Amino acid sequence: MGLLSNRIGKESLKAGDHIYSWRSAWVYAHHGIYVGDDKVIHFTRGRDQEVGTGTVIDILLVSSAPKRSDTPCPVCTNEDNDTSMETNGVVSSCLNCFLAGGALYRFDYAVNPALFLAKARGGTCTLATSDPDEAVVRRAKYLLSNGFRCYNLFKSNCEDFAIYCKTGLLVAERGVVGQSGQAISIIGGPLAAVISTPFRLVTTNIYGMAVMAVGVYCASRYAADIGNRRDVVKVEVEDLTAGLASGRIRAVENQLVVPPESPAA
Repeated sequence: MGLLSNRIGKESLKAGDHIYSWRSAWVYAHHGIYVGDDKVIHFTRGRDQEVGTGTVIDILLVSSAPKRSDTPCPVCTNEDNDTSMETNGVVSSCLNCFLAGGALYRFDYAVNPALFLAKARGGTCTLATSDPDEAVVRRAKYLLSNGFRCYNLFKSNCEDFAIYCKTGLLVAERGVVGQSGQAISIIGGPLAAVISTPFRLVTTNIYGMAVMAVGVYCASRYAADIGNRRDVVKVEVEDLTAGLASGRIRAVENQLVVPPESPAA
């Protein structure tokens, strides 16, 4: 993998890798966990719906999504991939169906701050450290059987799912963006434009304004990265699903609220 690209070949894949593939026009990337045997476990809004906001943004997202074949994949359609799994959002697909004709990329973990900032596009790397591959695969397979949480483009999406499988970390405070670097980038761009606007009083040079906006954007990405935040908790996968079922861990507005006394914290 190079400095600016995380693209890899299929031959270098190993179980436990967090992988992703950019969709048409590079509007967004779809993320998942490779679990071996040509299988990827990933999180979607529902059957054949990788993303969704319930707003006009969906027009752009749907138009950039890969075209689905009307012919069922002979690898994915088997007795082990129960269609009931597709309703809770966590699905298992073969690698080719996951890529949907796109290129294969591997998400980087434990990158140094300089490399993190050099990769200006969010959703490609994190400062956080990955757990061992065996733990990653176990989390992904457990969530395939037991479900994750309600899909939300900004707070609980495919990248959030993959990052949780890799690290066991979840954002515990309500009203904040999840772990997703893509979501942070979407919000960080407009935020940079708004915050940098007052600097017009300091300089009217368009290049100076651009540098300030980029600086604010990079700072927001760095501060919001899962490996740099203080509002995250380590939650075992069994505690996550059991806690959601019992109410000990509450999903409020699609965001987890973990009480301090919870064993999961």
